Amino acid sequence: MALVFEQINVEGLAHLSYLIGDDKAGVAAAIDPRRDVDVYLQIARDRGVRITHILETHIHADFVSGSHELKARTNATIYGGKTDDYQFDLQQMQEGDEVHLGSVTLRALQTPGHTPEHICLLIFDAKQGEKPFGIFTGDTLFNLDVGRPDLLGTGTEKELATQLYHSLFDKLVPLGDRIEVYPCHGAGSSCGKSIGDRRQSTIGNEKIFNPALKERSEQQFVEWILSNMPEPPTHYPRLKKVNAKGATIKGCVPTLAPLSPQEFREIMQDENSLVIDTRSILAFGGGHIPGAINIALLPAFPNWVGWMIPPEKKLLLVVESDRDIKLVTEQLFRIGYDNLAGYLHSGMTSWQNAGLPLQRTGEWTVHELNQHKDDPDLTILDVRTDSEFNSGFVPGAKHIFVAHLAENLDELDRSKTIATYCGTGYRASIAASLLQKHGFENVINIPGSWTAWKGAQLPVEKPKQMVGVS
Repeated sequence: MALVFEQINVEGLAHLSYLIGDDKAGVAAAIDPRRDVDVYLQIARDRGVRITHILETHIHADFVSGSHELKARTNATIYGGKTDDYQFDLQQMQEGDEVHLGSVTLRALQTPGHTPEHICLLIFDAKQGEKPFGIFTGDTLFNLDVGRPDLLGTGTEKELATQLYHSLFDKLVPLGDRIEVYPCHGAGSSCGKSIGDRRQSTIGNEKIFNPALKERSEQQFVEWILSNMPEPPTHYPRLKKVNAKGATIKGCVPTLAPLSPQEFREIMQDENSLVIDTRSILAFGGGHIPGAINIALLPAFPNWVGWMIPPEKKLLLVVESDRDIKLVTEQLFRIGYDNLAGYLHSGMTSWQNAGLPLQRTGEWTVHELNQHKDDPDLTILDVRTDSEFNSGFVPGAKHIFVAHLAENLDELDRSKTIATYCGTGYRASIAASLLQKHGFENVINIPGSWTAWKGAQLPVEKPKQMVGVS
């Protein structure tokens, strides 16, 4: 008989959840579960345990919690931190409260900072002595990073940053170097500034390599953590409300309906519908349905859907192949996009064979962009973040972060050709498709974008205030 301990990684969201328990006692707990919960049930079946407890380290903002889905399937009890923000019944845990799973015990530590109600969970195994061997840190401590304290907004940033300082240095660091750290996120999540690649760590490792655990005063920490904080994705406040209320139980990931080109086109006539083309940027540029938004099915897909797509829209999907449907549907389900009208059966081949209209996006190499960069009839549009732009840009480029492009279209001259670029071309293709949807006729995307520009050693401009600054 052995400790049951499984980490479940959700690529794209960079979300880490866990199943922990004791197979001798036949019980287990799910920690911060995702919305499609079959994975936990399958592990439980394979390991001969039943899920009796569901624990939330905090009210999540970046994915729809699977706690209610899992409770509906197992009748397990939901536990979370103490707050009035929860709008459903659960067992609220305070400092020192414990959950017992045979030889395994989980003990709550109140660790506010990322959110006010945040708890971490110390992990005890009776077979390994009386001291904890690890801790589920939720969004308080990651590899090489800590949870950002600015997501609530409303002027609470400094207060939460102060609480985060004390949670780290008064609660977690004193646990000792050998304590294993199991966070809720890995690299790619926007719940930290720059989360490291490792999906688990130790307190000792983080003391050495994590810049947040550098010795600082409380005031210095607050100033440091709140400086150069990237803008939070726009879907975070919405998902925070969903999880505080408790997500609607769906039972399973929906089955997406295959649509003929004629059916697809008919639904497109609904002004509330929106086409998302998940193919690669080169495939999209070669020919796509007019008005489609290109968000390629790469790990960043769910995050950029959250940034760019209103949740009330009725979504129509175009995929590279029918094999992608399962992954696309799962990714949308995990971030609460439930209004799915269907997908184009047999993809763009069926659309073109039906003789329906095609739209194309021009594509230039970085060398072609360099040749045209001084053309007065060209606008070079940098759609990266502020910090990326400030580190250097294509000479003469105008800057609008892609997430804010829709509300700033009036800043662009529709009579000019607009060439969009970003870090690699992914966000630039989102921007180019958005411009075309809003009637811009001459749009060019730059595959490879800034990465290719730098690789080709082409000229770089920096903001005037940055010139001469090392």
